[in-house]
Amino acid sequence: MKEQQVIENNKKSVVLTIIGAAIMILLTAAKIMPSSKTAGYSVFVGIAFFFIVEAVGKEKGPESGLRFNTILADLKKPGVILWFLLPIASGIATNIIGDLIFHEEFFDHILGRTDDFLSFDKIALLIGQIVIAAFGEEIAYRGFFLGKGMKILPFWLCAVVSSLVFAAGHIAAGNIGIVIYDVAGVFIDSLIFSMVYRKSGNCVISTFSHILANTAAIVLVFGIFI
Repeated sequence: MKEQQVIENNKKSVVLTIIGAAIMILLTAAKIMPSSKTAGYSVFVGIAFFFIVEAVGKEKGPESGLRFNTILADLKKPGVILWFLLPIASGIATNIIGDLIFHEEFFDHILGRTDDFLSFDKIALLIGQIVIAAFGEEIAYRGFFLGKGMKILPFWLCAVVSSLVFAAGHIAAGNIGIVIYDVAGVFIDSLIFSMVYRKSGNCVISTFSHILANTAAIVLVFGIFI
């Protein structure tokens, strides 16, 4: 009886994962119109479905993709630290190359697509916004889309698709060359965060990596290029 219940819960989890991922994709597809705001709602959908799927699948303790009590142990897992720090180097390289190719127009584009939800003139508020935004995105895209998805499909397929959706959500109107370069950088970072999650099994770890990468990029932009 218990085994049958587990099977039923797993089936429900699969169906819910497919539905949640499909909704996220559809919402983000609206980014074909760069000014569309619906892509932002995909994060909330991902967060909601993450907790729904975990509740239905009765995923607790080490089975959960969101664990605060195992942070240190997860950081010590093989390869985690390397992947954890890699987005910082990636973000710095992306900004330096972007400056060399597109000059100040690149940073105007970045600031333009983020000023709706980041308060660059209020440091304390900005820090909180960076943390909340990164945490939400990691639960939605790594914890749910990737973490639950790779229980159904191969890891790399889920990593590529979730990263494409994540990157598409960052599309903003502007110079086509800058837009492509910007989205490509987000896609690469998303693949790295996917590896952080795969190695650690914990989206809290990928969240910290995400926060550090975003912070390093902001410090670099305001400290050197602006």
